[in-house]
Amino acid sequence: MKKYFLSAFVVCSATIFTSCNDMLDTDPRVTDATQATFPGKIGDVEALNTATYSIMNTMGGGDADTQNPFYWWEVMSDNCYGSGGLQDNKVKAMHHLVEMNVNQYEQAFVLLYGGINRANNQIETIDNVSWKGKEAKRNQLLGEGYFMRALYTLWLTQLFGDVPLITSTTITEEMKAEADAETQIYPQILSDLVSAKNLMGTEKSSGHANKYVAEAFIARAYMFWAGFYKKVGELATGSAPAIDLVEQEGCTETSLSQADVVSGLRDIVSSGAYKLLEDYRSLWQYSNSLLWKEAQDEEGHSYAFIKDMKEENCFDKPGMGNGNDEELFQIQFMNASRWGIGGDDTGGTYSTARMYCNYLSCWWGLRVNGNNGNRDFTYPFMQGWGQGTPSCNIWDDWTIAENNGGFSDIRKLGSLIDCNTEFGGKYSYVKDDCEESGYAVKKWCGVTLDALTGDTPWWHAVNEDFKGTLDNPMQGEHFEDFYLMRYADVLLMLTELTGDASFMNQVQKRAGVPETGYSLTEVQNQRRWEFAFEGLRFNDMRRWSGKGGGESCYAAKALQAQAGKQVVVKGNVASKVSMKHMTCSWAKRYADTDGFLSKPQSQITLMNGNLKQNAGWDAANPETQYVDLYN
Repeated sequence: MKKYFLSAFVVCSATIFTSCNDMLDTDPRVTDATQATFPGKIGDVEALNTATYSIMNTMGGGDADTQNPFYWWEVMSDNCYGSGGLQDNKVKAMHHLVEMNVNQYEQAFVLLYGGINRANNQIETIDNVSWKGKEAKRNQLLGEGYFMRALYTLWLTQLFGDVPLITSTTITEEMKAEADAETQIYPQILSDLVSAKNLMGTEKSSGHANKYVAEAFIARAYMFWAGFYKKVGELATGSAPAIDLVEQEGCTETSLSQADVVSGLRDIVSSGAYKLLEDYRSLWQYSNSLLWKEAQDEEGHSYAFIKDMKEENCFDKPGMGNGNDEELFQIQFMNASRWGIGGDDTGGTYSTARMYCNYLSCWWGLRVNGNNGNRDFTYPFMQGWGQGTPSCNIWDDWTIAENNGGFSDIRKLGSLIDCNTEFGGKYSYVKDDCEESGYAVKKWCGVTLDALTGDTPWWHAVNEDFKGTLDNPMQGEHFEDFYLMRYADVLLMLTELTGDASFMNQVQKRAGVPETGYSLTEVQNQRRWEFAFEGLRFNDMRRWSGKGGGESCYAAKALQAQAGKQVVVKGNVASKVSMKHMTCSWAKRYADTDGFLSKPQSQITLMNGNLKQNAGWDAANPETQYVDLYN
């Protein structure tokens, strides 16, 4: 795990915002130094680069319901319910595709523009420094700036659709105008990714992008553009068009075709730089060797699910877990979090206090009540907020697939906790909770050991570096990488683009699933099972539906299938409740919005008419507004 420490200067100079109300107006260089004098040496450029990446930590380590788009996309999909406590209304609003207030989704909006501005600053000032004899390093850092600008812009437009396209730290009037995502923003995103691919090298560096990472994200961005905007529902048999590119450093190509995208993915495969791990469980912290050793011991607690693993495949062994041979790109975490609930230690607006820990481990942890607060009853999994509970739908759909195919997919129990079964009937439902399915997210749930005392994560037994930064280990001491691109995705994208099932077969084989020929349905299933709770499902659903797909499209029908599922509310196991949409139906809300969120009203006001609200989000329409179903 590579550790980064940011100087106060870097944090100030690279930030686009100081409050919600100056998203595009704040000069990011108003410090003692200016763009003319900073960066002054190579180390300064590296610091700017670190600051650009750190926005991902803020999103991944902050409150998940306010600023983590990867969590949002799972909650908005058919993989998760909103759930949580009666008071946890933000996550339930998100799941029902409505809003608690007109600025509910503002934090991610501002954070992503902050990341874009940091990347712009890095790109513009790269040649303040002399690179004589170190041109390759210069190009790598410039390429990373282009890559991160593309990534933040991709997430921004997937969340909010048409938004201002910001490609400079000097904001012109033209930039303040809302840009069309299909014809203006995606060409820039893909141009930035092509620049990144051509400028960066192939060396793997912990936590940083390289040429192969750019090639993989070219595929992800192009496939969303072709599927959602161009409505090419099946890429292997359809005719996705080429997209025109923007001329800039590193991008001399005039267009990008589906064949170019495939060529880039094949380049990753032929390089041999990445591979599937032998055991799917090696990707997740519950397979750590300390817990594995407890599983071999017949006395005390024993986590049977990992007992048959090879010790060398455990999460904390070389080539496994954090920094493993399968991950291309990820958010990394370290023990540098601080308390400051509701803001950072300098009094900032955003919840960055835990930004250096994987706060999803707490968010998706087991909701505490009675037995669930006693480690003896939930070993080896830890308590947390219990929001974003896995849906009955993902468990039921997965089980049907297993039964129909006559196989057992290790990814199901590798991704989900079946609480009633795994905890021997000792799992208790929380009295103030709602939309409880009886399942929990195993991939990200915090893990403890029998050898530890109290509510202490297993990381404490690994290294002194993982101890004592916060006075609440349950919340702040989780360090599992959050994967943004795995080699399994490269293989599945190749099958989806080409119809060649041999790539998908590798993923199926590892999971213990029979290898099949190509079909879009099989690709859709494999993507859902392989990447459950990794933030990909919702946008996959959208690109298989196409813009304006209506209530009969893939996404709308999958979301509507949640209606009628039986869930536990207020701990009342004996009298379950049928899931229903809080204002109309999931199909209608999806059709009305195409899966875009509402743009923050404060930013619409700030932009003085340049920023327009998305379709389906008229605040005067009661179908868009949160309704309390459970109090």
